[in-house]
Amino acid sequence: MIPAPHHDGSALYVDRQDPALGQDVAVRLRVPAEQPTPGGVWLRSVRDAEPHYDEATRLGEAGGWVWWQAVLTVVNPVQKYRWVMRTGTGSLWVNARGTSHRDTPDAQDFRICAGAAIPEWIHRSVMYQVFPDRFARSASAADRELPSWAVPADWETSEVIGRGPDTPYQYYGGDLAGIGEHLDHLEAIGATVLYLTPMFPARSNHRYDASDFAGVDPLLGGDEALIRLVADAHARGLRVVGDLTTNHSGDAHEWFRAAYRNPEAPESDFYYFSKDNTEYLAWLGVDSLPKFNWRSQGLRERFILDDDSMVARWLQPPFSMDGWRIDVGNMTGRAGADDFNHEIAALIRQRMHDINPEALLVAESTSDAAPDFQGDTWQGAMTYTNFTRPLWQWLARPRTWQDDGAAVMPQGNVTSQPWPDFYGLPQRGPDSTGAEEFLDTHLDFAAAFPWRVRLANLNAIDTHDTARAASAILPGAQPLAVALQFTLPGVPMVFMGDEFGLEGFNGEKSRTPMPWDDPRRIPADLRGLYASLSALRRERPALTSGGLRWLHAEGGTLAFIREDHHEAVLVVLFRDAARGLRLGGLNPEANPVPLWSHGTVTCEVDEDSGVVLGAQALCAAAFTLPGTTLPAERR
Repeated sequence: MIPAPHHDGSALYVDRQDPALGQDVAVRLRVPAEQPTPGGVWLRSVRDAEPHYDEATRLGEAGGWVWWQAVLTVVNPVQKYRWVMRTGTGSLWVNARGTSHRDTPDAQDFRICAGAAIPEWIHRSVMYQVFPDRFARSASAADRELPSWAVPADWETSEVIGRGPDTPYQYYGGDLAGIGEHLDHLEAIGATVLYLTPMFPARSNHRYDASDFAGVDPLLGGDEALIRLVADAHARGLRVVGDLTTNHSGDAHEWFRAAYRNPEAPESDFYYFSKDNTEYLAWLGVDSLPKFNWRSQGLRERFILDDDSMVARWLQPPFSMDGWRIDVGNMTGRAGADDFNHEIAALIRQRMHDINPEALLVAESTSDAAPDFQGDTWQGAMTYTNFTRPLWQWLARPRTWQDDGAAVMPQGNVTSQPWPDFYGLPQRGPDSTGAEEFLDTHLDFAAAFPWRVRLANLNAIDTHDTARAASAILPGAQPLAVALQFTLPGVPMVFMGDEFGLEGFNGEKSRTPMPWDDPRRIPADLRGLYASLSALRRERPALTSGGLRWLHAEGGTLAFIREDHHEAVLVVLFRDAARGLRLGGLNPEANPVPLWSHGTVTCEVDEDSGVVLGAQALCAAAFTLPGTTLPAERR
């Protein structure tokens, strides 16, 4: 890739990360010094939906770059802007998608947000997702009477039911006390946030069909078990985030039972009912998950606004949880002509901020998430389009096709499972692409996020709703996936069992009980990999808040740099073997020092001060370089 003009939302380029409405913010653009001097540089901002231009000032040259600066006035809560340069061949636009010689839509503009800041602690976090029924079973679990819906399973010997009517009812008996007994494990791999999928009473193992939001499921140990778990986690410096379904309840919930077939019930307008309350709208047509109607003021009060509301109760003593992940946040408040999504997200955000300004609010969004994540509602996205899906495609297993179009597993793979589900698409397994397509897809979906939201987005190689990455990507490629997960902007979110290399062809099959050091049930022990990357991220602030510049994306190789004023971290990944890869866009005086590697990656500085890399297939490495210096004469 030829070095190009660059800007992003990090502190290198934007002086105020959380400005107030009406404040001026100094913003900077860097242009390769080897390129012809622009005939002028302007900052184009959108004020009240009208373009506005401010001429930039040349700051000077440093480290092979010419720096320009302009003043951006934050007129709107989400302030859009981009750069335009006059060159010898016309105009060059610089936006969050990259550079273009033609005008581009505002959807690709950079964005800066006014209003309440996102808690800084999340940027430094490593999140660990636990599905309680499958993580760990304490001794007290054996004393609990099972409900009639449960299909008992043995932790050591019962195979997970991946498809079929018993899938949501298979019960292994993991509980909160069991999680508490393994907090050492979270610390050992570097996790700093424990994310629990739902803990409320329900009639399934996943508990997304809550029958009550006011108490912890007795099968998990009840309220006291949660109080102990959060206290123990906090004593270790771990935060705890819960999972809340704002889109629906279960059909056994007291609100739904009060209103079903009873139009006079106070809860009647909490859901979308027919006139006689005998028919109702449900999430994706699943009858057991009736959908909330957020037009209801009563629902808003009891779920969000009241002192003992579902949102508020668990963030306050004695529970003192540290935030929420919102299930299907993209569908919350949306039903046909109704769209209360932004309004409800803002209410939840404000209610949580009133209780604890440091509380975290992230939401699931399964498709193009950016329009709903503009910094003023949900703080970060649990999404798949800008990271997980293109990652799977870049590292996809090769496959052939039968005459009927079915995929055939190649010989020699580490799994004999069917081809994995691929995010609901009508195909089996991901298509194989090159690094170019990975980068294009990543930029297409990430460009419209404000920078502070990108830093709070969750980077997952898989989750409890997907196949396991180990079943979808090349054998031996998981270390590359994890290296990207921990070094790109965003919060690495580790699904329990990834560190053991667990497999699974769909979301249900991926919910394997933790093997806990049983070598017969651990395909690949990667705990050391996760611990080393957690340490790298913890020790290198450039990886948590630094800017991002892409240096190379071609075929089987990716290279990028994360940088701030103090340090730069060069990250390179080799899906395929390569040698003689020369990178441009680095400080001419750079001398990369190894920080971390998986496999052997060679790095040399040639006689022209270029950095030249090489490696065998399925290798990755990180190197430290000097930080970025701004021109001294205008700092």
